[in-house]
Formats: sequence, structure tokens, C-alpha cells
Amino acid sequence: MLKNYDGLVRGCLILMATCVLPTIVMAAGTDIHVLGIVAAIDEKHIEVKTAKGPTVSVLLNKQVKFKNKSNPKSNEPPIVGDRVIIEATKDDKTKKMSATVVHYSSVKAALPPG
Repeated sequence: MLKNYDGLVRGCLILMATCVLPTIVMAAGTDIHVLGIVAAIDEKHIEVKTAKGPTVSVLLNKQVKFKNKSNPKSNEPPIVGDRVIIEATKDDKTKKMSATVVHYSSVKAALPPG
């Protein structure tokens, strides 16, 4: 009677492994997200004032993609005061974060006309 279930158990274990393994691999390469308001920005870094209080500095390079919510075709960087969500990676050796994508919403575009 147990031999009939061996194949079923083995199949279930393989199915569970194939479902869990991609999740583990994706978690290992997950980006860090920094949310807040731009406090300062130049060509090499952006400083973000987070909701919890601290200001976080993230390195910028020429490969960073800037995505403006109100103008998707634009690749212009945000300005001080804009809301941002930064996708970044952290270097284990230097402990510094480098931005890969900066999503932002301009404060000027968010204000109602009046």
C-alpha cells in the first residue's frame, strides 16, 4: 500500500522544490528600495530624506535610469523636493548603495492648479 504513495510523495516534493527554489534565488538578488523626498542631488549621488527620519545617500552613475511618473519618456533626474522610490544595490565590501532606477514624481506636477 505504501509503494503506491511513493511516486505521489516524490512528485509533491519535486513540485514544492521547483516552486520554492526560484523564490529563494530571486530573494538573493533583490534590490534595496529607498523611499522619500530628494534632499540633495548632483551627478554622483542623491540624498533622500526618508519618512522614518534619516537621510540616505545613494550613489548615481551614467547607467541609472530616471523614470518620471508624469512624463514616462523623460530621462531627466529629479530635483530637490521630488518624491522618489530608488531601486538600488548594496556593495558588500564598501557598504554603499548604488542606484539602478530612480522612480520619481515631481512636486510641481502633483500640485493642483489654483
